[in-house]
Amino acid sequence: MLTPENTALVLLAAGRSERFADGDKLTELYLGQPLAFHVVTALEKMPFRARIAVVSCTALDFAARGFEVVENPDPAQGQARSVRHGVEAAEAAGVEAVLIALADMPRLTVAHCYRLFDASEGAATLVASSDGVRPMPPALFGRDHFAALRGLEGDAGARTLILRGHHVITQPDELVDIDTREDLAALRDREAAAAIRAARRRSD
Repeated sequence: MLTPENTALVLLAAGRSERFADGDKLTELYLGQPLAFHVVTALEKMPFRARIAVVSCTALDFAARGFEVVENPDPAQGQARSVRHGVEAAEAAGVEAVLIALADMPRLTVAHCYRLFDASEGAATLVASSDGVRPMPPALFGRDHFAALRGLEGDAGARTLILRGHHVITQPDELVDIDTREDLAALRDREAAAAIRAARRRSD
C-alpha cells in the first residue's frame, strides 16, 4: 500500500479562470482565506515527501506554505500540461506515487484523501474520487502511470486515465469545484445556511 511518505502532492493551480469572468478565482476569499488555500490547509498535516504547486500568473505564495512552485508557462495548452510539469517535478523528488488535487476544490478533506491511500496497491495504483456519478480528482497514481501522465494532451487532464481506475465515493459537496462566480456564490450561500441551522440547534 502506498503512503503519503512516499508520495508527492501535486496541486494544480495554473488554470486561466476563463469561466470566472474576471480576476484570479484562486485568490477570491472564502471563509476568510483565499479559495486555493483551503485544500492547502486541509492537507497540510499529511506527511507527503514533496508538495508541488503548478501555477501560472497567480499572486498566491504557495512557497510560503511549503510547496515547490513549478511554473506552467503556457496554460492555454490545457490541464494536461500542468499534470506533466507536476509529475516531472515529482519524479525528480524520487517518489513512488503522486496525489493530484485541484486548487479550486475548497471542501476537500484529509479523511477522504487517506481513503484513497487505503485503496492503493503499490506501483500500479490508479485511484480516483467519485461523487457516485463520475470519477474526478483528487486521484492517486502509482509510478507505473507516470509515463502515461507525462504523455497526456489537452484540457481533459488525467480524466481518460481515471475512468478506468478504482473509484472511492464520497459526498458530492466534498468534491465541489469552483468554475464560476455563481459556483462560489452558491457555496457561500450553503455555508451561511448551514451556520444558521447550527445556531438554531444550539439555541433550542
